[in-house]
Amino acid sequence: MMITLLVVLPLAGLVALALIDGRHESLIRTTALTVSALVFEVTLLVWWKFTPSSDAFQFTERHAWIPAFGIDYSVGIDGISLFLVVLTGFLTPLALLSSWDSVHDRVKAFSMCILALESAMIGVFVSLDLFLFYLFWDAMLIPMYFLIGIWGYERRIYAAVKFILYTMAGSVLMLIAIIGLSWAAQAATGQPSFDLLDLYKLHLSWDTEKWFFLAFALAFAIKVPLFPFHTWLPDAHVEAPTAGSVILAGVLLKMGTYGLLRFAFPLFPSAALYFAPYIAVLAVIGIVYGALVAMVQPDMKKLVAYSSVSHLGVVVLGLCAVNVNGVQGAVY
Repeated sequence: MMITLLVVLPLAGLVALALIDGRHESLIRTTALTVSALVFEVTLLVWWKFTPSSDAFQFTERHAWIPAFGIDYSVGIDGISLFLVVLTGFLTPLALLSSWDSVHDRVKAFSMCILALESAMIGVFVSLDLFLFYLFWDAMLIPMYFLIGIWGYERRIYAAVKFILYTMAGSVLMLIAIIGLSWAAQAATGQPSFDLLDLYKLHLSWDTEKWFFLAFALAFAIKVPLFPFHTWLPDAHVEAPTAGSVILAGVLLKMGTYGLLRFAFPLFPSAALYFAPYIAVLAVIGIVYGALVAMVQPDMKKLVAYSSVSHLGVVVLGLCAVNVNGVQGAVY
């Protein structure tokens, strides 16, 4: 139940905030901060009870959700997702604290967006069902869109629309590939499935694997963001409020590399081996280009944005090595 608690607790806080009169700013801020601190405590408890010697998913929960389509509510955590969940729990209270004195307009809606974003981000990292993962992946975009579009700076509408258009374009292709995987599972076993561990065992034809990998990889490359799909990031970073920038740099960008490692590479190993050198070239260009542009930025937020492009290029390059050292370095 601990993993479900991590997802549900921010949503419970969101409901509590909805019931508070919007004029009570201090109560709203304190409630949101208390809920996010509780979530962080639960992530630390999960870390404490986690068994590092096991390579299996831990704290797993599975409940039938839409059995006709093979969709389950299936969550769990392993060594890759553990620290990303703890990181999310750690940064959310900091994001709320950073906005304590800077956000005075629609504080209630702002706090609700932060908690909704936290729930969706944790959901992405703990989902073991691809349909559930996709729901959290897209749900995460909505509160971030509002954070940039409402509480951002001068060009906030432009940045928010660009952010959501880029990420949704990749997401739609990934959704098609996810549905295709379920059909492939049905053709192989007679039963549709979105279960990640079942889909890992699926054997696809080369053509199918190639196109499915490209659909997943594009969605994750936009989120990383990998060169040349990075142009949404500087705008989103600069125009977002401080809390949005903290979460964007600290958690959201890691989801692209997490997706490559958790889904794209293990689900389509032959295609991953084939395309890894090409992705590595884009990563190297991003590393050099991001670092050079960051060096001349007078704006601190743009510096963080371009240095993130460079830094995450290093992570992707490690994954594209497709060996133990490279992957361990990328995770680290």
